Amino acid sequence: MGSKLTFPTMVSFGSGQVSEAIKNAGFNVFLLFYYNQVIGISATATSIALAIALVFDAFTDPLAGSISDKHSGQWGRRHPFILLSAFPLAATFFFLFNPPNSLNEFGLIIWLTVFAILVRASMTFYHVPHLALGAELAEDYDQRSTLYAFSTFFGYLGGVVFVPLSYRIFFPTTEEFNPALLNQEAYFSWSIFAGAIMVFAVLICVFGTRKEIPRLKERVSNSSSNFEFKSLRRELLDAFRNASFRTIFFGMILCMFIITVEAVLSPFMGFHFFEMTTEQLSFFSIGQLIGLMLSILFVPLLTARFDKKPTLIGCALSVVVLVNIPIVLRLFDFGWFPQPGSDSLLVILVINSGITTMLAIALFATVNSMFADIADEHELETGDRREGIIFSARSFANKFTASAGLVFGGILLDYIGFPRGAVTGQVSEEIVWQLGFIAGPATSVFTILGVLLFFRYKIDRTRHREIISILKHGDKNS
Repeated sequence: MGSKLTFPTMVSFGSGQVSEAIKNAGFNVFLLFYYNQVIGISATATSIALAIALVFDAFTDPLAGSISDKHSGQWGRRHPFILLSAFPLAATFFFLFNPPNSLNEFGLIIWLTVFAILVRASMTFYHVPHLALGAELAEDYDQRSTLYAFSTFFGYLGGVVFVPLSYRIFFPTTEEFNPALLNQEAYFSWSIFAGAIMVFAVLICVFGTRKEIPRLKERVSNSSSNFEFKSLRRELLDAFRNASFRTIFFGMILCMFIITVEAVLSPFMGFHFFEMTTEQLSFFSIGQLIGLMLSILFVPLLTARFDKKPTLIGCALSVVVLVNIPIVLRLFDFGWFPQPGSDSLLVILVINSGITTMLAIALFATVNSMFADIADEHELETGDRREGIIFSARSFANKFTASAGLVFGGILLDYIGFPRGAVTGQVSEEIVWQLGFIAGPATSVFTILGVLLFFRYKIDRTRHREIISILKHGDKNS
């Protein structure tokens, strides 16, 4: 069942993920810092605005999934939505980081809320159809892991290159700006640069996978018809009746929380906990790029050797441990551990970043591949192919953790009294210690709970082979 994908097709599919990587970097690394430290808005108010945007995601994610599931046309079910998302995404991202100077604090909060919603909505109509497209492109159990590994690879590559490139080109450290992200004027050209890359990445994805459209149109869902809101609730309930789906959905929300909080607080941790400059932080890309290269070999071998569930559990636990090691050693001030801002500490952090990058790619690629397998089991149970609905829930889980991390991080920054416009080396030791504890050990509890849920996942290679065999022969009551 299914045909093998060519290397250029998989690369094109994966390239689209660069757009989401840049959007995620904008939200997770720059956005809270910009509105809190540069513009001077309360971190709590910023977090509330972003939480409101999350509420809208609860509606747009399943909406995008269901609409694309039921759409039919010359360009298939997914491609039109992916293509049409590109330019609104770039435009709303630009306006998000360039509010009018005439706005007061309340006006800036409204601006942030509106454009955070619009950026997220634009990304939804790329992200959900893109994930669903992957499940349609690759029908083979093992090639799905490879395809989503390409997607995860390019997603991480986008962040690995974009963030240090941003630091080097747009935010160099100066006597006036340290941390350099305090330079408000640089955000204008930086946001244009980011938007252009996002549009280019989406176009590569659309036109690089276009040749697969005729094959995909032959497998249109039995439910492909006019979209109706009343059917959306039933489709979502059908998805949550699947035990493996519930396991991965709720486990992912808990497990990814630590990764999100780390990303949200990363500029604060980098500048104030580890006392690095933007130039030093840009060296993280070296370790991350090495991790990316190794993941090309590591991910397929790992899933083939250990199957998907053991791979997911092992990688998640390893990431938790590795992320916490340098933070805990710095928190408890071990005499032999390098001092903040030192070159030796930088080397340790770069190596740590490379290993966690390789493991995180395996983790995310495995999760996406598992959702694709769940879509097959869902078809067996319901008679309909609903990759859009399945992946819309996965998308919402991912966005929920991102927004929860922003909200959690923003509120706690205000709670510990982190100063606005803070200069490196001038924040009190007590506040810096609390920052590290939040970004490290405190959030790891959520990850451990998520890993425990993953043990209940039921689809392995044997079970998936049975599902495909039944679907192929049309005996869905077996």
